[in-house]
Amino acid sequence: MKIFKVEKTLVSTNRIAMMEHKPLLVVVEKDGGTPQVAVDPVGCKPGDWVLCVGSSAARDAVGTKGYPSDLTIVGIIDKWEVANHGNTPS
Repeated sequence: MKIFKVEKTLVSTNRIAMMEHKPLLVVVEKDGGTPQVAVDPVGCKPGDWVLCVGSSAARDAVGTKGYPSDLTIVGIIDKWEVANHGNTPS
């Protein structure tokens, strides 16, 4: 699992049928980092810090091994205390 921050919603109206209508969000691992797209089965909003899984765990987290996801949000972080390691707490 990795920690990401939700930046914004991604709108994609044309999708393959297997993707259904699950929300897609733009997330970054750190400020200024490369944006990535994550499937959101838990109901996040921009500004949330979240836990994400990748690879086969991302597909399993959506509920279908065949789901085409490389990154899925599995939890919203409620509290995160960091001891000066360069991360930004929520």
